[in-house]
Amino acid sequence: MNSGERSDGPGDRRASRRPNRGPKARALYPAAVPFITRAIPPYEILSEEMLVRVEDHADRILEEIGLEIRGDDEAIRLWRDAGAEIVADCRVRVPRGLARAIIRRSAPATFVQHARNPARSVVIGGRATVFAPAYGSPFVSDAERGRRYGTLTDFENFVKLAYLSPWLHHSGGTVCEPTELPVNKRHLDMLYAHMRWSDKPFMGSVTTASRAADSIELCRILFGREFVDEHCVILGNVNVNSPLVLDGEASRVIRTYAAANQAPICVPFILGGAMGPVTTAGGLAQCFAEAMFCVALAQLERPGSPAILGNFLSSMSLRSGSPTFGTPEPALAYLAIGQLARRLGVPLRCGGNLCASKVPDAQSATESANSLWPAFLAGANFVLHAAGWLEGGLVMSYEKFVLDLDQCGAFHVVGAGLTLDDNGLAMDALREVGPGRHFLDSAHTFRNYETAFFDAALADNNSFEQWTQDGARDALSRASDRWRSLLASYEAPPLDPGIDEALRAFIDVRKRSMPDMMY
Repeated sequence: MNSGERSDGPGDRRASRRPNRGPKARALYPAAVPFITRAIPPYEILSEEMLVRVEDHADRILEEIGLEIRGDDEAIRLWRDAGAEIVADCRVRVPRGLARAIIRRSAPATFVQHARNPARSVVIGGRATVFAPAYGSPFVSDAERGRRYGTLTDFENFVKLAYLSPWLHHSGGTVCEPTELPVNKRHLDMLYAHMRWSDKPFMGSVTTASRAADSIELCRILFGREFVDEHCVILGNVNVNSPLVLDGEASRVIRTYAAANQAPICVPFILGGAMGPVTTAGGLAQCFAEAMFCVALAQLERPGSPAILGNFLSSMSLRSGSPTFGTPEPALAYLAIGQLARRLGVPLRCGGNLCASKVPDAQSATESANSLWPAFLAGANFVLHAAGWLEGGLVMSYEKFVLDLDQCGAFHVVGAGLTLDDNGLAMDALREVGPGRHFLDSAHTFRNYETAFFDAALADNNSFEQWTQDGARDALSRASDRWRSLLASYEAPPLDPGIDEALRAFIDVRKRSMPDMMY
């Protein structure tokens, strides 16, 4: 399957000139695009005065309190040499404006993450938005088998589903944990799955610096050593131990990716009231300070290397202590962090279809929509967790995955904005129809009906009688059939046999070099 094709599985058919309104009608997908190029502007929530105030507060956090780097002497040395004050061996206090100056001096505002299929390479930054699947779930679920620990088979299934979708631009990273595999070796199987079963861009391991190094070495086999040294081919999503701690392993992972000219995504993980203040403004300033600190560290390691300023700002239930999603406070923070990232001149990562629901239901749909809208309007360049997320990230759901794809598809239309050419303004249709008649059989309608409106693959728009006659099936039932049909249609993209053999040989050598660790 090439980048301009899609498959809906058995029974897929293109619509004739007459719209297909039957119960088995499929969404009419346009040719896949490698990423969204937004024609609509990002939403500006903060005035200049407010932006300066938040930036000043973030500088005060870095200068007066600082971050601790626990267990990475080289990272501390880099900051000391850059002019930071080191207190009690590991507390790094950054003079006002220094982190921002380091970033503005060398961090690229946009960069390309190259895919092994050049047609699927993505731009990260500027007006580009890239959707990637959910990440990090130990559990998976589907309507038939329920909630269970993830396996390598599940992992490969989600890689294939992401590959098949025209609405996801990225293969993601740890889309679910293959828990039956040793902890210290499973990253090799996950990377191989991304490289073999998809030709979209992907993410690497971040659990240890050595696993990050393995990820980069596999990329050197796939793309060529010289190409990797000069181009970004892999991302690594690294979390800050909020509040204000950067674990030494995390800092080494940031430096490992940066040293190889690859892109760390630097992500404070803040639940308001737990890892940050309960006030949205306080959490926003803390998040910006922590993320700047990490992006600047990447630039100290290798000036000019790509990096993404990330955030995971969420609320929590102060009654139960559970994280909450789709609430208004993180939405406001997303819009604000978008402005701050653009002023700083670095790409932005936000969350996607986030929810706390345990099943794909009304709660999951509402919370997911309320999470994705502000991320998109904030101008997020890389949207992680765009499909599949359930139960606060603990579960990767097959049904939620394909339901979320419809949401992602709709944003391709939103991002394109209004087309005001002659066809868009439809004067010929108005002349033909005139007063008091309908447009259903006009020449303009027939020219445009296949692409005029986004047609969600899993929505049922039939009458109640037709829906009842077709089995009265709900969205969950339709989604269950959908993902199975997609997997049945899957065909692997070609991969050079010599490269495939070299990848498997490297993995075999690395696995034999260490004993299994199951926890």
